[in-house]
Amino acid sequence: MDGLRIRISLPRQTLELHDRRGRLLHRYLVSTGAKGAGEQSGSFQTPRGRHLIRAKVGAGETANAVLRGRRPTGEIWTPELAVQHPNRDWILTRILWLSGREPGRNRLGEVDTMRRYIYLHGTPDSVELGVPGSHGCVRMRNADIIELFDQVPAYTPVDIVEFGVEEGTWTELGALAGPVRERVFVDEQHVPKEMEWDEYDAVSRHVVAIGSEGKAIGTGRLLPDGHIGRMAVLADWRGQGVGRALLDRLLEAASQAGMDRLVLHAQTHACGFYRSVGFVEEGPEFMEAGIPHRMMVRLS
Repeated sequence: MDGLRIRISLPRQTLELHDRRGRLLHRYLVSTGAKGAGEQSGSFQTPRGRHLIRAKVGAGETANAVLRGRRPTGEIWTPELAVQHPNRDWILTRILWLSGREPGRNRLGEVDTMRRYIYLHGTPDSVELGVPGSHGCVRMRNADIIELFDQVPAYTPVDIVEFGVEEGTWTELGALAGPVRERVFVDEQHVPKEMEWDEYDAVSRHVVAIGSEGKAIGTGRLLPDGHIGRMAVLADWRGQGVGRALLDRLLEAASQAGMDRLVLHAQTHACGFYRSVGFVEEGPEFMEAGIPHRMMVRLS
């Protein structure tokens, strides 16, 4: 399938597979590096940033087939085999071998993800997922890695991020979302305070991106009529995929609510961002809070 994207959240220990329109296809529990995030060779940490699947290994192997050096050993993992080899880092079933896309960060030199042999791979079913525990790779259930392997082609983009996204009501998330909106819209873009807060917050679904330190870094909302708005990301986190993750979660909420028509008022510089997930401009440019906007619509 063309246009698939993978996002791995280190704080949430999840892997999400999305299609080109941002629709969530699968969400899996994973386990990343026990020593945290990092790109240095020999660190045994999970690299961050933009990657792609450079190679796929293990097609056709049975579940629990043991792989070493990206080749099947002929062994099948069992608890008894694990007792015989207590120090092995078990790589099972399938490998999706990652390559970094950001020279100096996760590509080339001492920070090269591919040369560090960072994989998405199967792991024994007895291994706990949802918590960090690997030597830097991304561990998955065997059934999950088979399912993912069969869907994604080589060169599928993979983003490994240091934030997660929560969804909820204003009562649940307002204390986190409010300060982000105030910093972005009121302080940075000089939107009058009285225009920022309205009666729709109480009836909307809200999403908040939370960084690895537990602080809110972005937000957005979905009104009951299918209107997406109040999309905001703190300046230090822009360009790191936060906005896309927020939008993906809002699209998931809209799908769950059965909404087949979504509308938003995009600041004109952001139209390309929304166009990438199927929104199209409708009507002329207009001013809102002193900022040029276009109405954009997406049909399911």
